[in-house]
Amino acid sequence: MNRIYMDHAASTPVHPLVAEEMLRIMTGTYGNASSVHAFGRDAKRIVSSARERIAAAIHARPADLVFTSGGTESDNAALFGAAMARLDKGRHLLVSQIEHHAVLHAAERLAEEGFDVEYIPVDKVGRVDLDWIREHVRPDTTLISVMLANNEVGTIQPVREIGAFAREQGIWFHTDAVQALGSLKIDCEELNADLISFSAHKINGPQGIGALYVAPHIKLPALLHGGNQERKRRAGTENLAGMAGFAKAVELAVSGLDERHAESIRLRHQLLEGLKTAIGQDQFVVNGAPEHTLAHIVNISFPAVGTETMLMNLDMEGIAVASGSACTSGSLETSHVLRAMNLPENVLHSAIRFSFGLGNTSKEIELVVKKIETIISRVRINH
Repeated sequence: MNRIYMDHAASTPVHPLVAEEMLRIMTGTYGNASSVHAFGRDAKRIVSSARERIAAAIHARPADLVFTSGGTESDNAALFGAAMARLDKGRHLLVSQIEHHAVLHAAERLAEEGFDVEYIPVDKVGRVDLDWIREHVRPDTTLISVMLANNEVGTIQPVREIGAFAREQGIWFHTDAVQALGSLKIDCEELNADLISFSAHKINGPQGIGALYVAPHIKLPALLHGGNQERKRRAGTENLAGMAGFAKAVELAVSGLDERHAESIRLRHQLLEGLKTAIGQDQFVVNGAPEHTLAHIVNISFPAVGTETMLMNLDMEGIAVASGSACTSGSLETSHVLRAMNLPENVLHSAIRFSFGLGNTSKEIELVVKKIETIISRVRINH
């Protein structure tokens, strides 16, 4: 069976050029970047080069990038770090309802420790309201966290406007750009964000490596203590191959952004038009913003078929997609993102996320449409 992978929003295949660069380092450079001998200096050059290459691609200073183990650590470092760094100002945080769990669970932990966390609502397409934020900031508000683009429905947030307002108020602003990197042009200075989270495995880079952009005026306490790595902001021996692979992936993603965007638009259009023809427009609902959205993410509900049924049937056909919700003890939980959008119950419980990327083709889209048509027909007959 030829398998089809359409879950690139969860993780992506490593680009061959990224793997090639990582293999070269893993087999040729094994020194510790903190060592003073030649082997250590070689390793240090790899770390510095990776930092410089990523910084150049996202318009940041190399010194403003802290390497992490991925998006989760970057989000945690931002929230816990900002909360601890600004205790003298207050304990009030504003966090959007549709954040990744790496942000939401961190916020919940802060609430348990006495912080006052308010959750920013979204509209029916998953966008936050800047006016709501303006009305709910307080003198003791220390941080606002709103993701650049949502990982489940693809909705892009008005981050620049939120960041500009936050700076006027003297409030730190964090945005999770993990899903947006490689799909949107990222300019750290233009985003008006003080803290920005990134991850490599969403852009055909390796798993287990990410970064946190920390604006020059922001001073965060270290979460990991030990050596002096990352300017004393994150102790631990550096992941040389991961950093180099991340840098290569960022360069490829940025240089090929327009071409990849056009291809995602084409595949998205083919999927939606194919479904209209095969099953009819009334048999599915597209969730998220029609305009402000990432092209490669399409969240679709098929009200006639429950999420779990559709997922299992597609998986048996060798097609990998996602529900966009967490899996706990073998059962699917309703997506907190779709729930926050106040969608009807039959839409909530029948949502499937398709996400395109490296390797996907028109032929695959055709096959996916045919399989969905077959599954829906089979479910109708059985009922």
